[in-house]
Amino acid sequence: MRNLPDTAKINKQNHLEIGGVDLVDLAKEYGTPLFVMDEATIRSRCRKYIDSFRKYYPNSDIAFACKALCAAGVIKIVTDEGLCLDVSSGGEAYTALKSGVDPKKIYFHGNNKSIDELKMAVEAGFGRIMVDTSQEIKNLDAVTRELGRRAEVMLRINPGIEAHTHEYIKTGLIDSKFGVPRNEIDEAVRFIRAQKLISLVGFHAHIGSQIFDTKPFVDEAKLLLELTKRYGTKEINLGGGPGIAYLSSDEPPDIETYAKIVGDVLRDKTGAKLALEPGRSIVGTAGVTLYTVGAVKDVPDVRKYVLVDGGMADNPRPILYKAVYDAKVANKVNDKPVEKVTIGGRFCESGDILVRDIKLPEIEAGDLLAVLCTGAYSYSMSSNYNRVPRPAMVLVNNGAATLILKRETYDDLIRNDIIL
Repeated sequence: MRNLPDTAKINKQNHLEIGGVDLVDLAKEYGTPLFVMDEATIRSRCRKYIDSFRKYYPNSDIAFACKALCAAGVIKIVTDEGLCLDVSSGGEAYTALKSGVDPKKIYFHGNNKSIDELKMAVEAGFGRIMVDTSQEIKNLDAVTRELGRRAEVMLRINPGIEAHTHEYIKTGLIDSKFGVPRNEIDEAVRFIRAQKLISLVGFHAHIGSQIFDTKPFVDEAKLLLELTKRYGTKEINLGGGPGIAYLSSDEPPDIETYAKIVGDVLRDKTGAKLALEPGRSIVGTAGVTLYTVGAVKDVPDVRKYVLVDGGMADNPRPILYKAVYDAKVANKVNDKPVEKVTIGGRFCESGDILVRDIKLPEIEAGDLLAVLCTGAYSYSMSSNYNRVPRPAMVLVNNGAATLILKRETYDDLIRNDIIL
């Protein structure tokens, strides 16, 4: 199934297995909720991006978008596979540097970077800084003068391109907090070029996330190509990649198709270097979240709720975007689906629903539920709502599990409290 990790299988015990590891055994060893990441799937997606763009547009950099999942263990894998990194905050940048990433391979984003964040980027020598506003250009000019160091920048523009996805993850519309509007690009370019220690190397745009239609990517590539020709710059950054199949019925474009449509637009036009910043399409399908069923609540003639030990604090996407997920009963995967249920979380919000109206085998307290495609934007958007500790994360590969994020403790929750 396209919404399961590449190594997923059902073993002789009728349990879901990923990376050669039985998820029931994982839950017993590490507890639940538990983020499980399949190393083979992550590496496969990295290689697919590199191989596809090497085939259709060789002068390319692929940068993993850390906002999808910023964990040192994952950063190590993607950089081992030859990817650069896209970071969007000082915290992501710090994690990257502490993970041993070459600063020259870091693309630094953010529509309102602080002075301290800009200083971090300039001092470390980040490869590219994306500038988003005239104020940021002024701030960066002041920082480069203070430090006596140059910065190479890309101007993020607002392309005004409609992408068919959720309103909250559309980033390329005219009414957006991101990017310089098209009618202000001339002025922004002149302003950057007037600064002593800032060099404009190219243009960046990002039209949104979880996009299945390839036409907006074509339109974006054509626009950035036009700007490259007009201003004589040498780099184009298209932002993120296509969406993923959260449901088995979803049909996103595959990575090679995406590479071909972009390569067809840009090939033999300017020789500009191309950068891509996929995140979800690298780690999304690689992850599942394991939960233990605590209770089943049947509201006659209304709904049957299956209540689990996690929810909106470890995956806020359903309550934030009405995101739709698939799930499996990990300890009886092949049992016949017999009833429609709604999977509810443990948090004090009526909207804390992970999956609504899904048909599953008969479920009882103690069963193990695996929610699929949670590798992207679950851990990275998680919180301590209701003062619940964040889950652990394990990496599975070749029959072994490696802990890459510890489960938080109650002591972690009060670590920064000042007891009066």
